[in-house]
Amino acid sequence: MIQLRISVIVPAYNEEQYIGKCLQSILAAKTPNVCEVIVVDNNSTDSTASIVRSMPGIRLVEEKIKGTSAARQRGFTESSGNILAFIDADSMVSAQWFAFINKQFSRQPKLACLSGPYRFTDLRKWQNACVKMYWNCLAFPAYLLTRYMVVGGNFAVRRAALEAIDGFDTTITFYGDDADLARRLHAVGKVRFHPSFYNYTSARRLKNQGFVRSGATYVANYLAEAVLKRPITKNHTDIR
Repeated sequence: MIQLRISVIVPAYNEEQYIGKCLQSILAAKTPNVCEVIVVDNNSTDSTASIVRSMPGIRLVEEKIKGTSAARQRGFTESSGNILAFIDADSMVSAQWFAFINKQFSRQPKLACLSGPYRFTDLRKWQNACVKMYWNCLAFPAYLLTRYMVVGGNFAVRRAALEAIDGFDTTITFYGDDADLARRLHAVGKVRFHPSFYNYTSARRLKNQGFVRSGATYVANYLAEAVLKRPITKNHTDIR
């Protein structure tokens, strides 16, 4: 059996408010086979880079091309692990996050990618109830139908599978990036969306854009990727 070596990759753009807590959660939860933690600074103008440099055991690289896919691709090319775990900079891993990755990839040689939902840390109870309905009544049934789904700020992928699809599509800057990745990985292996594989994250986009608008935009681009094989929303706003 091949020993799993996990590289953690965190894209970051102006994340001074969150990046410290994100990295602390990774360092606290990591298993012995986590071989590196890489933060990809995607043109930050705040103190993101200096916060990262102040933390031992974290590697900082830069990616000048703006966009989530370009940042993740840079992390991919800079990393050395045979499992690549991606988390957004405004998120925190759960205590069992790495143990779950190890268990799933060790037991399933054909598993290309593992993903799961967010748990939002800054919503009211009724809002979290609405989010739970979204995952249970819309997202998970869509996964059962297509057999693929990836949440961009919470997934782990086998390096060999990512190499087989030539990495991330860097022409996609935000919306549809994870749906595109899931669809293409599905062609080379199993893509599993598991409700128990979660992390904690901020609800800043939901709060800023509204639940209905945000949800509708994500759903529309997921469907566009599934049917048209391309996202339909070209522009996005960086919300910090």
